[in-house]
Amino acid sequence: MTTTRFAPSPTGRLHVGNIRTALHNWMLAEKAGGTFVLRIDDTDAARSREEYVEAIREDLAWLGLAPAREERQSHRLEAYQAAFDRLRDAGRIYPAYETSQELELKRKIQLGRGLPPIYDRAALKLGDDERAAKEAEGIAPHWRFRLDHDEAIAWDDGVRGKQSFDAAQLSDPVIRRADGSWLYMLPSTVDDIDMGVTQVLRGEDHVSNTAVQIQMFTALGAAPPAFAHEALLVGKEGKLSKRLGSLGCDAFRERGIEPEALVALLARLGTSLPVEPIADRAKLLETFDLSTFGRAPAKFDDAELERINTAIVHAMEFAQAQDRLPDGMDEAGWHAMRPNVATVAEAEQWWKLVTGPIAQPNFAAEDRTFLGHAAETLEWGEDPWRALTSTLKQVTGRKGKALFLPLRQALTGMDHGPDMGELLPLIGEDEARSRLKRAAAA
Repeated sequence: MTTTRFAPSPTGRLHVGNIRTALHNWMLAEKAGGTFVLRIDDTDAARSREEYVEAIREDLAWLGLAPAREERQSHRLEAYQAAFDRLRDAGRIYPAYETSQELELKRKIQLGRGLPPIYDRAALKLGDDERAAKEAEGIAPHWRFRLDHDEAIAWDDGVRGKQSFDAAQLSDPVIRRADGSWLYMLPSTVDDIDMGVTQVLRGEDHVSNTAVQIQMFTALGAAPPAFAHEALLVGKEGKLSKRLGSLGCDAFRERGIEPEALVALLARLGTSLPVEPIADRAKLLETFDLSTFGRAPAKFDDAELERINTAIVHAMEFAQAQDRLPDGMDEAGWHAMRPNVATVAEAEQWWKLVTGPIAQPNFAAEDRTFLGHAAETLEWGEDPWRALTSTLKQVTGRKGKALFLPLRQALTGMDHGPDMGELLPLIGEDEARSRLKRAAAA
């Protein structure tokens, strides 16, 4: 069975890049009838906060990305220790004692000589006495995973195609800090094994991590999952944008963005498929395929999101919006207001055209006469707007803007807005006649 995972760290709110990763992993699992797992990467106790764990759950629920189960790395420390002990006993993990300043100096020297800035494995050359002496000085070691330079690293990436790395050109990664806390690499590998993850879809900034983790899977006697690395999001200017890191579900909700709009955009952003206002998840899943993903940066454009959101709101049924509409707005009211709103929340301001009060403009004398005649002519029937304008056209000879604009201004106080044929019945006969008389007398 296909099993994917989304593994955020609860050190802040989910941003749009995280959301896209979560969505694509959910889609991979959903299309295959598999399992989507939420894994909370909370081994960093100092920075992880429970309020962010809850926010992640709420954001995924709002997006409709329900995980089959949730796992917490903080509950799995014994599993990581067991894997650590096993790898250390096998000689694949070793202690290193350099400070961050010493490592930075080594990198600068290597770069100055035109060499790749990879760790020189100096710690492997230390004897037992030398290690004991450092620890006697109070220098606690950090721990590195020893890459096998003779083991080929290659995989068929679901997005990038054939990938290969020379292990000798990679640094032995630090997997555990001197204080005993874990870094990302080993716990993630152990989790993927224990949780039966079959596909890992993440950003292309993890490609070199994948090369390292493939050797970790092998060292632990497990087959690695299928890996795919999608292009990162950039702003519409084509550059990485710090602003993308602040665009989260909370910000989208405040702006009135529908989850269906965000899903429709992110589902196809960075693929060869057109981005369309598709609210039906089943239709998006039908066409979801990693083979459509490109390697060029995926450009996130707020204007495109708003365009999609507006289209989805315009197609939204009353039942979908009902709980968020102003008191008194029924299905006919929503149908009348819907073409004029970009978000559901905007329906409230348009509904005031019905409930009033409205501010009418000052009309010229001839328009006041015309509106007074309209008040007397108004007859209530199945289609009062058509009946009123037809009669006024015949009687006054007015047509086009001269006919319709004064009526709209008198009845709504605005030059534009919802279709008057739908709006006038909502205003009601008595109120409509009262507004026309008031405009005529102004």
